[in-house]
Amino acid sequence: MFKINLSTKEGKTYKLEAEAPALIGKQLHDKINGKEISPNLEGYELEITGASDKAGFTAVANVEGVGLKKVLLTYGKAMKKRPRKEGKKKQLCKKPKGLRLRRTVRGKIISEAISQINLKFLKEGSKKLSEIFPEQNKKEEAKPEEKPAKKPKEEIKKSEAGPEQPKEPPKEKTQEQTSEEAKS
Repeated sequence: MFKINLSTKEGKTYKLEAEAPALIGKQLHDKINGKEISPNLEGYELEITGASDKAGFTAVANVEGVGLKKVLLTYGKAMKKRPRKEGKKKQLCKKPKGLRLRRTVRGKIISEAISQINLKFLKEGSKKLSEIFPEQNKKEEAKPEEKPAKKPKEEIKKSEAGPEQPKEPPKEKTQEQTSEEAKS
């Protein structure tokens, strides 16, 4: 069972879980027919852009075979973060020039150990993607998001100052008071 991510040129990604025995033995950057993954994708042409196994090790195109290998890498695929340095010395640049580290990666051939495969569309089929994946084609606006209401700054300051003393309700003016205000 593979978790398959299908990406379009517009940047939309469709997710699919499928048994695809036809993918086993293929290499990265191979072109495949959509029918090999799902009968709904008939007519589509796809390219394998990447893969990773259940432990998160990525498949790298320049590593032969199906197994795990330790490879000396520079920044790029399979090496994004800078290693942690222990000590008191301050780090000046986030990505030092010329840094190479040995990282574990997987070979470029897809096997049973691969859990996720990334594909991109090269050629459109007869059916539209919105018809094939109706549940993933919903607009984000349709989902109501509940966010806690933010307090205005005044209320926050009052709550930090401590509990407020209860205010007395305003007294109603009598006829005598209103007549005195009218005179003045």
